[in-house]
Amino acid sequence: MDLTGSSIVAGQVRKTAGAEFYSYNPSNGERLQPAFKEAGADLVDLAVTAAERDFVAFRQLPHSRRALFLEAVAEQLRVIEDQLVGRANAETGLPQARLQGELTRSVNQLLMFADFIRDGAFLQTQVTPALPDRQPLSRPDLRRTEVPIGPVAVFGASNFPLAFSVAGGDTAAAFAAGCPVIVKGHPAHPGTCELVGRAIVAALEQCGLPRGIFSLLQGGSHQLGAELVTHPLLRAVAFTGSYAGGKALFDIAAQRLEPIPVFAEMGSVNPVFLLPQALIEGSDSLASGYAESVTLGVGQFCTNPGLLFAPEGPELERFVSAVVEHLGNLGAGVMLHAGIKQNYHSALETLTVQPGVERLSVSAASSVAGGCLATPALLRTTGERFLANPLIAEEVFGPAAVIVACSSRQQQLQCAERLRGQLTATVHAAAAEAAPCQELFSILERKAGRLIYNGFPTGVEVCPAMIHGGPFPATTDSRTTSVGTEAIRRFLRPVCWQNAPPEILPPELR
Repeated sequence: MDLTGSSIVAGQVRKTAGAEFYSYNPSNGERLQPAFKEAGADLVDLAVTAAERDFVAFRQLPHSRRALFLEAVAEQLRVIEDQLVGRANAETGLPQARLQGELTRSVNQLLMFADFIRDGAFLQTQVTPALPDRQPLSRPDLRRTEVPIGPVAVFGASNFPLAFSVAGGDTAAAFAAGCPVIVKGHPAHPGTCELVGRAIVAALEQCGLPRGIFSLLQGGSHQLGAELVTHPLLRAVAFTGSYAGGKALFDIAAQRLEPIPVFAEMGSVNPVFLLPQALIEGSDSLASGYAESVTLGVGQFCTNPGLLFAPEGPELERFVSAVVEHLGNLGAGVMLHAGIKQNYHSALETLTVQPGVERLSVSAASSVAGGCLATPALLRTTGERFLANPLIAEEVFGPAAVIVACSSRQQQLQCAERLRGQLTATVHAAAAEAAPCQELFSILERKAGRLIYNGFPTGVEVCPAMIHGGPFPATTDSRTTSVGTEAIRRFLRPVCWQNAPPEILPPELR
């Protein structure tokens, strides 16, 4: 199908007089056709108004029909698979094999939610029967269910153009809950966004559903995001991206006359802790595993393990040398777009000039010029310096990591206590180190949403048990997840019916 460079509002391609922008191939700097147009306040209003108009019809569909719609979206994505992967490769520089895997993940997420909602058990209904003769007060009949909250805005992520974008996990969860979705596409891959948006429209037509339950707004301005979040008919926001972007949307939503929740996933340094015996027993394998995790996807994962804490001594020196060797064998990788490359270099430079921080490997800034290429960077500091300087704990989005040499077991625990909220936290321990491992995890479970034992955090399984979230600033709500079936809870709210006759109750409560 030919790209139009337009937004999609309630199933219709909408031309706009907004500013023109293009996507670029980060591998070679080529400007990609066509030109896209920035959506304005008029399209925001049309999209959210259409979503509110069709919300009642969508939420009242039998769960089986909503499930069929999710399956139809998955089917339509497979129909355009070759073109979709090709365009995503051109706009992001991500390898085709990685994008094929991401598309499969996107399809499986949709199918997972279809299965999850089909029998209605996700509503978690509860019935407390009346006790009219109870003394001193009778008890009414009380019945609890969950209802969709209304139109939801989803902000596409740059680093997952399929799995966290137009038909990604947030959209799948919102549709499964019965909420219309307005997607604000990412400006670095607008062609990919349009192709997926048109696949969703095709699924709506296939299922005979009202078109107002989906819109795609193209553009990259802060104003567009603010217009969307402040629209009075919008009921929630889902965001994956930087701390600055997520916090800005959170603040805007909180300042509305009627505040709404913003479920923002804003990144993490995903600390890794090595206990002494584990370091002795597995230094070489730990070094290779850590280097691979740090550089996976050119470090452009929110689960990238950017901090490692280990006891100082000869075993750590061997580990560090092995990591440096592994990183030195890796060439430059293509980052997603020029803005991410610039931010990586800037954050790396800020970290490098901190007192007591030593650079152990060549940085991307000094080894690669031009384009969107970056090479890995490994830095080192002490536990004392880490505890004294909060900047060392800041995320560097890219293939960089800091190794923190701790002078004692107590200092390692102090470093764990000093950490802010994280998506993940990892401990490597030998079998004989169960007690110190438990002591560390007792601290880290207050810091992170996923705790990993003898593994690495990159790679997030899509399943009911997964928690992809964590305390602030990793996310804006540590009680939720953006991956797995529990992600649906963000877009539902509980309602209790009291003494209602069966004929007016929702079907699941009769």
